[in-house]
Amino acid sequence: MTEATQLASAAGDQDPKVGLRAVGALRRLLEQLEAVQVRNARVRGWSWQEIAAELGVTRQAVHKKHGGVR
Repeated sequence: MTEATQLASAAGDQDPKVGLRAVGALRRLLEQLEAVQVRNARVRGWSWQEIAAELGVTRQAVHKKHGGVR
């Protein structure tokens, strides 16, 4: 079982302490994965608009969040 799978399982735990810790860890992992994929898309020549469309956010939002990362 991968770490992400274990965290996803723990996020549904009945114990709020366990569940909330897992949710926090998943949030941090998701942010890291998003940054990696945005960098990957930019290296491959994707526009901010294309990236935003795939993430379901506005171009401005994705640029504000990741604009300094290249």
